[in-house]
Amino acid sequence: MTQDAISCDLHDFVEVACMYGYRLKLILKNNQVIEGKAIDIVNSPEKHECLVIDGDSRQQVELTQLAKMEVLTPNARFSEVIFP
Repeated sequence: MTQDAISCDLHDFVEVACMYGYRLKLILKNNQVIEGKAIDIVNSPEKHECLVIDGDSRQQVELTQLAKMEVLTPNARFSEVIFP
């Protein structure tokens, strides 16, 4: 596995968040916090996998930059994921 990918187990959590449209609070490795609704996983022009999140504006967050993903949606299938 390269540094441009996350484990399959962690990827599954991101996919579930998108599938159910969960509202998320993302904490990035640089301590930036982003909140919004999980929309999709796409590839950037540089071929990095990114989570599309719709908050104040729609933006793409590289999956490798995630440190923590908290689910804000009540009764979600999971509540928190820590990324190494």
